[in-house]
Amino acid sequence: MNHAPTVSRPVAAAQRDSFPRRSARLLLSGSDTLTSPMARWAVTVLAVAGAALLAWSGAIHLRLWFEGYRDISVIGPLFLIQGIASIVLAVALAAFRRLALLAAGAALAAATAAGLLLSAGVGLFGYTESLAVPYAETSLVVEFTSAAVLAAAAALILAAPLLRQRS
Repeated sequence: MNHAPTVSRPVAAAQRDSFPRRSARLLLSGSDTLTSPMARWAVTVLAVAGAALLAWSGAIHLRLWFEGYRDISVIGPLFLIQGIASIVLAVALAAFRRLALLAAGAALAAATAAGLLLSAGVGLFGYTESLAVPYAETSLVVEFTSAAVLAAAAALILAAPLLRQRS
């Protein structure tokens, strides 16, 4: 007798809950997945505050781009891209508060601050900046604070499944 192999229920369920699916679910999770009202409130406040700081960073970069950075090779277009991307991401963050957006916002803010420090230290794309220029210190404070606030919100979402397992 030649019988076709059958897949048992547990194996089929395991295939449906594959690593890519679990990862996608995690990245798309947000404050609505938290069971604690206090945790939901904290993620919402942190996400909105981080989004506001990210938008502020974007506004600084757009202002500097309009004030003359647009004429600097490579750096000028990067300022324009950073300004637009920060504001668009800030709006998405405030509206949706998903883990992927929180992580992207934290990474963008930290990378922007790191880029300024790198440019002021050793130069970047053939351009050396000074921390004495207008908005440099403000930009660093805003970007590092935004990165920290958004990372904290992401950490709360990531910790939620672990906290549920403990109780």
